[in-house]
Amino acid sequence: MTWLITGGAGYIGAHAARAMADAGERVVALDDLSAGNPTRLPATVPLVHGSSLDGGLLKQVFAEHGVTGVVHLAARKQVAESVARPTYYYRENVGGLATLLDAVAEAGIRRFVFSSSAAVYGDPGTDLITEDTPCAPVNPYGETKLTGEWLVRAAGAAHGIDTVCLRYFNVAGAAAPELADTGVFNIVPMVFDRLTRDEAPRIFGDDYPTPDGTCIRDYIHVADLAEAHLAAARRLADGGADGDLTVNIGRGEGVSVRELVTVIGEVTGDRRPALVEGRRPGDAPRVVASAERATAELGWTARRGVREMVDSAWRGWQSHHGG
Repeated sequence: MTWLITGGAGYIGAHAARAMADAGERVVALDDLSAGNPTRLPATVPLVHGSSLDGGLLKQVFAEHGVTGVVHLAARKQVAESVARPTYYYRENVGGLATLLDAVAEAGIRRFVFSSSAAVYGDPGTDLITEDTPCAPVNPYGETKLTGEWLVRAAGAAHGIDTVCLRYFNVAGAAAPELADTGVFNIVPMVFDRLTRDEAPRIFGDDYPTPDGTCIRDYIHVADLAEAHLAAARRLADGGADGDLTVNIGRGEGVSVRELVTVIGEVTGDRRPALVEGRRPGDAPRVVASAERATAELGWTARRGVREMVDSAWRGWQSHHGG
């Protein structure tokens, strides 16, 4: 098989491309390079510069590379930006997916992995989130991911495409320094950025109904996430998805923001106390996955812990910021 990975030069996409290529899969990456970096990709993975909104380009790529399966990661993913620019997010995330699925159906491709998100759940109010927990996203980004899942399943049913939707929880870490997350949008690089500028980390709200008052999240190492993509792709290649499958990708363990900041202080050696500010709108007190279905259906289990995530992310941050 040959797999097209959209967003393949991005932080998560490049990890998936490397994991799949290292496992012997044929991979080609498509990326508009708005957030991607070509140097992240192994030499064995060709890169096509372009967008999943370009149906003509997709048709050409499918034909030239003999693509037989797609892993779709390309998307806009900043929650605050989605609130400010909802039409842009729907156009990019849902419109791009619709264009891609049209091209997939026309090319006769029958295997499709979709990058979804725990944002589809919103504020579930439950200790462990299963795939059957009701979805109620609280921002346009989460809405586009849930709409994307509906679209993937509908297109799969209409065109005989076997699909897997992977609902990521909070991603951190790096498999190698050159693959690190260079943006300052997720909590780990946000804290690194503050420390690098000789500023204290910030915690948004310490009055939540949790043991230490700060939000609790499920953090997944990006290398584990990449291996989940490989497992999903192989499940589809073996013809074992039975139409469609949706799975959470997390560790099933909650870590509070304060606990995470403490680990970051231990790894970096900068243990200055965090500044506590007011709550951010839309932050749920607790979002932790039940990961049992991923193990049962994909034979996949997260293997790396939070300290390994932070340590690998810090080495990557230093390599990109002259540390």
